[in-house]
Amino acid sequence: MNKSSKPITKHINDFLDWIDIEKGLSSKTQENYRRFLEKFLNWLKPNKLNSLLPHQLTSEHIWDYRVFLSRQSHTQNNQSLKKSTQNYYLIALRALLSYFVAKDILSLPPDKITLSRPDKEQTVKFLTLEQLEKLFSAPDITSIQGLRDRAILESFFSTGMRISELTSLNRDQIKIKPGMDDLELGIVGKGGRARTVYFSKRAIEWLGKYLSLRDADNNDKEKALIINYSGKKNASRRLTPRAIEKNMKRYIIMAGLPITTTPHVLRHSFATDLLNQGVDMRLVQEFLGHKNILATQIYTHVTNKRLRDVHRKFHGEPESKNN
Repeated sequence: MNKSSKPITKHINDFLDWIDIEKGLSSKTQENYRRFLEKFLNWLKPNKLNSLLPHQLTSEHIWDYRVFLSRQSHTQNNQSLKKSTQNYYLIALRALLSYFVAKDILSLPPDKITLSRPDKEQTVKFLTLEQLEKLFSAPDITSIQGLRDRAILESFFSTGMRISELTSLNRDQIKIKPGMDDLELGIVGKGGRARTVYFSKRAIEWLGKYLSLRDADNNDKEKALIINYSGKKNASRRLTPRAIEKNMKRYIIMAGLPITTTPHVLRHSFATDLLNQGVDMRLVQEFLGHKNILATQIYTHVTNKRLRDVHRKFHGEPESKNN
């Protein structure tokens, strides 16, 4: 059967193969796309559009589907779907239209599907530099566990890595030489996307102190960069994200910082600090490994403030004249 003559409903499996093979998206992401597109398929059926071909899809159909989404209720709390949730369904449908373009199947252009504005601006939790210093000073660096935790905290803020990205690193990936001022490391992050992260001189120093103690232990043959010291015998010693979160919660309390602070807040703090220093939003997107700039735009609390400050400083007003 000619691909253009296949109903939209019959293209879903081919689309999922496409995002797997050509886009390299994770199995979890593929499952999410399948789930989001099921909503669209379930909308087609009662509207007698099951046999709709790709080239027959119109802007009016998209509008009707958006109205349908806006009137949907969340199954758990019976409340309307948030605009951000509605956008997930629209992004999936837009990806399907991108597949049609890639396969030369005539259809509506993907950019005909625009996303909804969020119900309210998403707030981002982050720590100030003063708060970060309090947190970094909390671990007891006279023990190897304390040195390890200090190195973890410094690395989070220096690189902006996700917790899973840090815990997956191996010891042989970190090559520290005397007098190093910085260290670049290639990692594979969320969605299988590769990027480079950068360790500052300070982060290198703490990692170096931690690894020096490990190197002095001839019995330490663990390949993981970050290991635990209280696990069960013969079990993997690679420190888990849960263990880092638990340890960090203790340091947060010791430092008198907001209890809602998590390792991800250090990633937010990393991005916020870069933007405060005047780094362009697109570069911050690269540092964070965000595929879409929309994900980086949660940091508008920084850019909006900077724009306001610039406006106040440089935008003059005409002098009033008394007539």
